Amino acid sequence: MAARSRLAKEAAYLAGMLRALKATTHIGRNRNRVFPHVIAELADKHRGRTALISERETFTYEELNGRANAYARWARANGVEKGDTVALMMANRPDYLAFWVGILRIGGAVALLNTNLTGQALAHCVSIVKPKHVVVGAELEAAYASAHPFVASDPAPRVWRHGPGEEGWPRVDEAALEQSQDPIPADELPTLSIEDRALYIYTSGTTGLPKAANINHYRLMAISHGFCGAMGIRPDDRMYECLPMYHTAGGVIAAGSPLIAGASVVIRERFQASRFWDDVVESGCTLAQYIGELCRYLVPHARNRLREAPQAAARLRQRASAGRVAGVRAALPHPARARMVPATEGNVALFNFDGTQGAVGRIAWYLKRKFPVKVVRFDVEIGEPVRGPDGFCIECGPEEAGEAVGLILNDPSKPSARFEGYADPEATKRKILTDAFETGDRWFRTGDLMRRDERGYFFFVDRIGDTFRWKGENVATSEVSEAISVFRRQGRQCLRRGATGL
Repeated sequence: MAARSRLAKEAAYLAGMLRALKATTHIGRNRNRVFPHVIAELADKHRGRTALISERETFTYEELNGRANAYARWARANGVEKGDTVALMMANRPDYLAFWVGILRIGGAVALLNTNLTGQALAHCVSIVKPKHVVVGAELEAAYASAHPFVASDPAPRVWRHGPGEEGWPRVDEAALEQSQDPIPADELPTLSIEDRALYIYTSGTTGLPKAANINHYRLMAISHGFCGAMGIRPDDRMYECLPMYHTAGGVIAAGSPLIAGASVVIRERFQASRFWDDVVESGCTLAQYIGELCRYLVPHARNRLREAPQAAARLRQRASAGRVAGVRAALPHPARARMVPATEGNVALFNFDGTQGAVGRIAWYLKRKFPVKVVRFDVEIGEPVRGPDGFCIECGPEEAGEAVGLILNDPSKPSARFEGYADPEATKRKILTDAFETGDRWFRTGDLMRRDERGYFFFVDRIGDTFRWKGENVATSEVSEAISVFRRQGRQCLRRGATGL
């Protein structure tokens, strides 16, 4: 029985890996075919089929592509050229995806700003990418206004508002309506390749302020197509997307991957635990993307539904059993299993295709050469990998915890092994482990402590550095310390003014 179970797991693992590889191997062979081209192809293929659904707007594939064309024309009319950056700070909605696809179409890159930030932290995120324009959703104009005076960029970016508001900024959505939705002629567009930059996605990492990770077109294609293949997404699927679209999980995986299969995406502005199960059932969703502790928040509500509404609970069970959830912690009492754990900016992606409980993924012995990932001994006190007498790192044995690292290769034939780094070169250097196992080698540091068993399954242990998770975000304790210090200084100043009668 145990042997049969192991064979079944091996078969599931191989089938899933083959799906993912089949979905991505074409990317490196077609180096000038990038995600905006794929959206145009999908529009020709599916036309009136529903692509993106929300309470704000709903786009068919044809409408999504047309809207992206309008934003591409707006950007070109406002001086955006290949290599320029436009920053986007907007709540979840279909137009979010349409906007950045349009900017990418003319060769620009889009920095996806965290909608929870304000003041100097937000200004830092804008400054490090030096955008030509900043587009701000009307509901976030006060947050951006608090950061605008601190943006250190010369020349200063022009600010646009999406939707009606109070600030005197021009409206990008109205400007886009004045543009044609017809495709820009091919001879007027720059030549794009998978090596060109597409997005900046911010990761807080383990220390300091957020870092802007460089996401090139290859990574964008690999994440969207790889996830589509790994999950076996079908045209009749519907993805429930309630995660922030400024993150890879929400904005690329959940919003983009289903489109590759001709499926639909139901977009919600934010996650609501109390409404999640009803909304998933009512919207007919068969897929959901997970990040952080989302499912931990859902468990109590699911239990209440099972007790209070037996008929609705039966539908919920049927929907949950048929659905597939990416990234679920296996310890949770939920029928779905973890399926894929990609790194936003790195070269390490782990897949759990066979539902092994607790594992974040597996690299079988026969795939080690294709996916060179190691776990190295790590000294928690000094925050660095342990090196032996020969000066090289020490690989952990089975079940021994250490930092997971992935080999960096600048081989054009192996684009998945690249590490594009961050907008800040110093931040890039800190994520690279050099001379690890031989002189001159370079490895991407994931910042995750993991252990690997004898069969190649990886299990998450802890995050390296002084961080904690808050609503799906990595938060550096240094940021909290700085915020407290600011309040303390302001408090002392208030006390001094009070003492002097000012």
